[in-house]
Amino acid sequence: MSATASLCEVFSGIQGEGVHVGVRQVFVRFAGCNLSCLYCDTPEARKATRFAQVEQTPGGREFGRSANPMPAPELAAALERLDKNHWHDSVCLTGGEPLLAADFISEFAPLCEGRRFYLETNGTLPGELEKVIGLVHTVAMDIKIASSAGYATAADIWREFRSVATAAEVFAKVVVADKTSSGELTQACEVIASVGKDIPLVVQPVTPGGHKIQPPGPTRLLELQAAALDVLDDVRVIPQVHKLMGQK
Repeated sequence: MSATASLCEVFSGIQGEGVHVGVRQVFVRFAGCNLSCLYCDTPEARKATRFAQVEQTPGGREFGRSANPMPAPELAAALERLDKNHWHDSVCLTGGEPLLAADFISEFAPLCEGRRFYLETNGTLPGELEKVIGLVHTVAMDIKIASSAGYATAADIWREFRSVATAAEVFAKVVVADKTSSGELTQACEVIASVGKDIPLVVQPVTPGGHKIQPPGPTRLLELQAAALDVLDDVRVIPQVHKLMGQK
C-alpha cells in the first residue's frame, strides 16, 4: 500500500527565499507543523484539509482538487505533468514542516527519477531528516530567534540537525524583525559557527502581513548584517522576493 500525506498545494513557481532565489521550482507544500511562529506566512498549512490544490498547467494558476491524504504515486504523476517541459531546477518540499511526512518523502522521491529535491525545514527534527537526507540535494534550515518567531531554536537540536544535513548542500536562514538586537542575532550566529563558520546565512527581514511583527529598517539591517559578519564568513540579506513579485 502506498504511503500518503496531507498536502496544501502543488504548483510551479519561483523560489523567493535563500541562496537559490530566482530559480523555477515545483513547490509541494505539506500540511502540518510542529511549531507556531509569530511571523508565519502560511498559517493555512498548519492543519490538513479535505483537499489539496494541485495546479493543472505550470504557472497557469488553475487548480484542481485532490483528496487528502494523497498517495505518493498520485503526487509523482502531478509533478511529472507540471515539469513535462523540464523548466524546473528542482522540487521544493515545503510546508508547514515537510519532515513530519518523512516516511512519505522516502517513498515519493524515488518515484521522481532524475529530479533534484530542495528541502525547506524549521531544522528541529534531526531524526526525521536522517530518513530522507540521501534523497535531497539542498537543505534550507531555519534557526529561530525569539524577537521574530516567539522562541529560539535549542542550540543542541540545531547542531544535531546540521550534522545530519552534511550530506547535502546546506544554508541557514534567520528571520529578523525591528525588535531583533545585534546581540540576539550574534548568539544565533555563534550556534551556527560552532558547526562551521563557512555555512552561508541568509538574514531575512520579516515580510509585513497578517501579524504584528515588523521588519527592520535599512540602516538596522546593515547593523545586523555587520554583527553577523563578525561571526560568520558568508551573510546575505535577502527579503522574500516572491512576495515582492506578488507570487505564491
